[in-house]
Amino acid sequence: MYIKCKPFFLLFLLLSLSSFAQEYSEEFHNYKQEYPDASFVRLNNEVNLTLEVKNGKIEIEQENIEEDLYLTESAKYGSKRSLEFSSFFELSDIEASSFQYDSNKYEEFKVENFTEKDELENSFHDDAKSINYIYPNLKKGSKSKLKYLETIKDPRFLSPFYFANFSPVIQNKLTITADNEIDLEFKEFNTEDFDIVFTKEEKRNKTIYSWELKNVEPFKYESKSTSLKKVLPHIVPRIKSYQINDNKINILTSVDDLYHWYYSLVKDLNEEEPSQEMISLVNDLTKDKTSDLEKVKAIYYWVQQNIKYIAFEYELGGFIPREANKVYANKYGDCKDNSSILKQMLDIAGLKGQLTWIGTRSIPYTYEEMPTPMADNHMILSYIDKGKTYYLDATGRYLPIDFPSSFIQGKEALVSFGEDHFEIKQVPVVEAKRNLFKDSTLLKVHEDFLEGEASATISGYHKNILFQYLENTKTEDDVKEMYKSVLEKGNNKFLITDYKNTNKFSYDKNFIVDYHFKIQDYAKFLGDEIYLNLNLNKYLSYAKPEKDRENELEYDFKNQLEFTTVLEIPEGYVVDYIPQNEIVESDLLTASITYKQQENSIIYKHEITLNFIELTLEEQKEVIKLIDKMEKAYNEIIVLKKKA
Repeated sequence: MYIKCKPFFLLFLLLSLSSFAQEYSEEFHNYKQEYPDASFVRLNNEVNLTLEVKNGKIEIEQENIEEDLYLTESAKYGSKRSLEFSSFFELSDIEASSFQYDSNKYEEFKVENFTEKDELENSFHDDAKSINYIYPNLKKGSKSKLKYLETIKDPRFLSPFYFANFSPVIQNKLTITADNEIDLEFKEFNTEDFDIVFTKEEKRNKTIYSWELKNVEPFKYESKSTSLKKVLPHIVPRIKSYQINDNKINILTSVDDLYHWYYSLVKDLNEEEPSQEMISLVNDLTKDKTSDLEKVKAIYYWVQQNIKYIAFEYELGGFIPREANKVYANKYGDCKDNSSILKQMLDIAGLKGQLTWIGTRSIPYTYEEMPTPMADNHMILSYIDKGKTYYLDATGRYLPIDFPSSFIQGKEALVSFGEDHFEIKQVPVVEAKRNLFKDSTLLKVHEDFLEGEASATISGYHKNILFQYLENTKTEDDVKEMYKSVLEKGNNKFLITDYKNTNKFSYDKNFIVDYHFKIQDYAKFLGDEIYLNLNLNKYLSYAKPEKDRENELEYDFKNQLEFTTVLEIPEGYVVDYIPQNEIVESDLLTASITYKQQENSIIYKHEITLNFIELTLEEQKEVIKLIDKMEKAYNEIIVLKKKA
């Protein structure tokens, strides 16, 4: 009986194995083996951009095609998708399908329902809408394909094309077909290490440009990385001008064209007379101020404190500031609105501010290499006093007048001085010593705990961040917990028992926190000896880059830290061992640890200067070596011994 059934059993087994092998396509197995850590592979990333001159204007259509293959079960969680559009970018001809592999072939499931909705948030109001849809039956081994047409309403807003992402991309292709009357320029960024195939072909009255790149490895996501625009390979097309018969129409040939377009949007700003309420306010704010800069400071701080930041992007409203009277009445506005009311209030005081366009540090382009709206995303007001330019960002809170927002440090600013006059200035990077966190502690040793009396002096961006946290803490427990995280020493048993603030929410004075604390189970009592590590703040260990990083690092600001601890030697004990001093020094990082015995105390000092806001991979290696050396010093302890 067993012998008779055996062939049927083998046939069943073979059929089962065959069915199992066919659960996923050969294509799936190949990519799963090649990219075992990827959740999906982009099989095709294609853009076809068409530029035509019709009726004296440029008409722009962009066809977008995306095709993905899903390698893990996470596919089912990515079924819900959306496409955003606005008055500048209209969508049409949307086709989306998922493909499920079954019986050695893919079966197509078309998306039938596309739902449109407004994209609104409490702190951001714009004309953006979204088309929402769901890929049916999406799972491991499935594919999806999306195809849609985008009409670009303004020739200044061509989009970049990215050749890479955080997932593998098998096929990239960008094709631009343009009438010969259109003068185009293409800027490549981060493409040096990629073998992009470029072709150019003329056909009738058109020129066809094409870029292709295959088999691009996934980029690694890392925290504190610089903007993707600084990392991912991409191309940005720009329309410089176009011909109508013998007439040349400039679009974005240079920064001059960009500036003149920007100026056309703000030239009629605040033509109506300021309200009497605003005039009275300005007079009251400036009545006892003895210098122009003091007057500007009073107005600037008032706007920061009283005009709530809410972003608006509606058609050209994303570029045109609102009238100062309206902003004053509403008590809210976006960056352009805050600049508008600040400029008007300075005008009332007989002072002159300049509207200024600027990009945040997430944008790597200069105005010369990218004279398009892609070069900036923010507006502030510049004020010049005795040859020094102050960059006033009224969307911030608790920013002193001589501190630009941290996210525009080092950036180019396009400063308006009238219809035909602008200047490109560079915002300075604030020196490390102006962002000082200084903590001084008097420390006593008890058998079960350390007791400390300390004072922290906080300035610059350190203070700015801390004030924002304090503004959002609602209870006394929240405040103590926040201080615990900022001031923590020794170990996680650090406890603040009492504290007092000085100069809370002050713009121009250092913030001071005096506090008492205890740390349980920190000092080690062994026989006649006490072992104590005075490195209560091992800040550099937290600032140390990971050794396997692949991308540049970005920090909010340069900064300086000083920790001083005066240890009272317990009665009946003498010093048996004090570690050697340690110092490391470079243009990027300087740090030192020193010990000194003075009468019945040991004075410990740890000073750190981080003189960078960005680190290349090579610079990270240098910083890691320096921190490694300091971390050895972090492990050193003092030894106190009972007197004989």
